[in-house]
Amino acid sequence: MKPGDRFRPKKSLGQHFLIDPTVIQKIILRAGLQASEQVLEIGPGRGALTLPLARSVDHVFAVEKDAYLVNSLRDRLARSGVRNVTLIHHDILVWSFREIGFPRPARLRIIGNLPYNISAPVLEKLIKNRKFLNKAVLMFQLEVAERLTASPGGKPYGALTVLVQYYARSRVLLEVSKDAFHPKPKVDSMVLELDFERPYPKAARDEDTFRKIVKGAFAYRRKTLINSLRSLAGAWDKSLLLKAMETCGIDPNRRAETLSMDEFLRFSDTVSLTNCR
Repeated sequence: MKPGDRFRPKKSLGQHFLIDPTVIQKIILRAGLQASEQVLEIGPGRGALTLPLARSVDHVFAVEKDAYLVNSLRDRLARSGVRNVTLIHHDILVWSFREIGFPRPARLRIIGNLPYNISAPVLEKLIKNRKFLNKAVLMFQLEVAERLTASPGGKPYGALTVLVQYYARSRVLLEVSKDAFHPKPKVDSMVLELDFERPYPKAARDEDTFRKIVKGAFAYRRKTLINSLRSLAGAWDKSLLLKAMETCGIDPNRRAETLSMDEFLRFSDTVSLTNCR
């Protein structure tokens, strides 16, 4: 931040701006960007990543919710002579990817430093719009990153873990100290790459059923699998679920965090087949 700058980061928007140039360059390098790529930046803020991105790729679409930051960044880009950045004043959670003007010759790369309070809904939006994307390089608070890369059996492993790992291969690119931000957050962060072109090698028979099963299984983490799935009232009755578990060799008294991806897929496929009879 420059001395005398009147802008104050908004806590309500979870604004923590990346200010460490070394970290910025590492993100650009490890993202493996190509000069011909088109990149969508979520929350460009003051442009710390935007300007080096613009020098590295063909075009940057930058979606920013804060009107002050949009105007400030527009002025900065103009002063720097940057012409390959399209600023979009919008909330990423309600903005439509179609506004870019698809179809385009290649799918978009996503990059951004996500506020903690919107990490999960942004991920859900990216999953929903994955046909427009190839990879996402995203900064998460450490706790969220650990959830996304978790293995079965631990506390971090949850519905978001299973769904993200089903739709994209996740890879750790960089750990980032809280000292790299202003204002300084309470915890460190981690940059992950999510490759939507490399989803889990096995596909669900019916993805709607798979998503419902996963979310229902984790609805009440302290309850057994069968009791947690009772939150899906009206979808399947208990006898059908028990029959599917028996067929799959899954103990109904297990908890959701002990199930692997393959077990969730086998169980949801069995529910789909049983329900069709």
